[in-house]
Amino acid sequence: MSAPRRSPEATAAPGAHVLGVDSGGSGLRIALGTADGAGPVATEDCEAPVRTGPAGIDAGHLLEQLLPAVRRLLGQSGAGDGREVAAVAIGAAGMATLGDQLRAELPSALEQALGVRRLALAADGVTAYAGAVGQRPGAVVAAGTGMITLGTDLTSWRRADGWGHLLGDCGGGAWIGRAGLDAAMRAHDGRRGGSAALLSRLEAVFGPAPELPSLLYPRSDRPAVLASFAPEVARCAGHDPVAAGILREAAAHIAEAAAAVCPAAGADGGPCEVALTGGLFRMGDPLLVPLREELSRQVPQARAVPGSGDPLAGALSIARALAVGDLRLPLHPTLLRVPGEEPGQATV
Repeated sequence: MSAPRRSPEATAAPGAHVLGVDSGGSGLRIALGTADGAGPVATEDCEAPVRTGPAGIDAGHLLEQLLPAVRRLLGQSGAGDGREVAAVAIGAAGMATLGDQLRAELPSALEQALGVRRLALAADGVTAYAGAVGQRPGAVVAAGTGMITLGTDLTSWRRADGWGHLLGDCGGGAWIGRAGLDAAMRAHDGRRGGSAALLSRLEAVFGPAPELPSLLYPRSDRPAVLASFAPEVARCAGHDPVAAGILREAAAHIAEAAAAVCPAAGADGGPCEVALTGGLFRMGDPLLVPLREELSRQVPQARAVPGSGDPLAGALSIARALAVGDLRLPLHPTLLRVPGEEPGQATV
């Protein structure tokens, strides 16, 4: 195995500012920090999610929100016009498949507006990895409405799932919610595999079961609506075998994806650290107990740990590493790109 890469040396002055950005379905979050610091100096949230159009993620809409927020943060920190920003890392949901416009337009736009010369553009799975694991070999399971796993030995990336609620995201919140609603509708119809407990929760949350299709299908946020029922499945799992079975199957899917990306061994030949991050794991034991059992069975070299930081913290840590020339995570044309640097081996 070749030695892990390091980014070329950078010349960030002590105390120079860096920016981490997390763009997701719930909005845009920005963290201002320093290249030699440990945490954010200040953060700001923009509630409107960045639009996605025919050309992918809308770079203009991102900049419309990002630049005024950055200038406010820099002004509050006494940093003047912000031209001393040493590095920026932007993580975005959909970057891997919908990020062409961002990769084409953001480097010059941010250099012109903020004087930024060091920029990293990352998929949200990569910033989740950086926040949860850091710059060590391992794997991350990032699970909320959807579900994606990423792993690296620091020479290349491996990815499994994250293909959206129609093609994958198996075991994620939308998958669990849909399975729970399916079991509820089966109970309503009198079909095999139904759950009276889940039917009762469906009616409490959404109203009469026959009206659910008219409530669900016209929605543009169907994955989020499906995922909103996942906690109801967890609440029923302690006394309903159908709900418990759904969570066991979700755990098997998640472990299967982790097995596909986890390096054979962790650092120094020890266990592979698998960090669990994202809102799905707030379900607690109804999901975590079967997941730990499945990980032990499917990925015996894994050691499951809670993620130490979220994707915004990961973006800020990537920006810091970029500013001081210590970015060890492998580059990739769509998962992690630093304009001006060529990716090494690109495995997904």
